[in-house]
Amino acid sequence: MALHDENVVWHSHPVTVAAREQLHGHRGVVLWFTGLSGSGKSTVAGALEEALHQRGVSTYLLDGDNVRHGLCRDLGFSDADRQENIRRVGEVASLMADAGLIVLTAFISPHRAERQLVKERVGHDRFIEIYVNTPLAICEQRDPKGLYKKSARGRVA
Repeated sequence: MALHDENVVWHSHPVTVAAREQLHGHRGVVLWFTGLSGSGKSTVAGALEEALHQRGVSTYLLDGDNVRHGLCRDLGFSDADRQENIRRVGEVASLMADAGLIVLTAFISPHRAERQLVKERVGHDRFIEIYVNTPLAICEQRDPKGLYKKSARGRVA
């Protein structure tokens, strides 16, 4: 479908983002955790979600591996597929933030341009990027998916 197809129109509805946020008692935002494989993105995002949930905050965690089991299961790991993966997640995160949720995402998302597109879609005032800055040596030591070992053997592009 073309970006501005004349047969597709936006429908406004009576329940607004502001009304949803008022119901939840907080603004809808996207907390975008990024970093190397094995850096702890999912762990940190999960711990934060649990702490927020215990305080009565409405949250949802979009984890990179989990999303690839459903929404993005048709995508591989080519550059185009990785871009589409982040685009889809950005769209879902934006919708969830519009619903008044605090959306935590945990994705490697190494390309600034892709994160910037998500930020523009979500809104600069509702997007917080968090880089989980774990030294490469520690990520290699953890290597939960064996990606660093595969890379050393030339099996990961």
